[in-house]
Amino acid sequence: MEILKVSASSQPKSVAGAIAAVVRHDDEVELQTIGAGAVNQAVKSVAIARGYVAPNGIELICIPAFSQLEVEGEMKTSIKFVVGRR
Repeated sequence: MEILKVSASSQPKSVAGAIAAVVRHDDEVELQTIGAGAVNQAVKSVAIARGYVAPNGIELICIPAFSQLEVEGEMKTSIKFVVGRR
């Protein structure tokens, strides 16, 4: 599964385009976020991506979950979103 890292400075339209492209090709993509700003941008991106793929008859689902990531040798709690087709 392809992994997209989303930060607080990520542009939602750009992330949405990447989500749409991956879902059209691979059926699922994982978004990794650390921090409230990154979560906000990821959620907006999923909402925008729904509009991008809906004309093709694709309905997106989003499953959020906690995960642990190692960043610069330190473990951080993150929220991941698995986005795929219904």
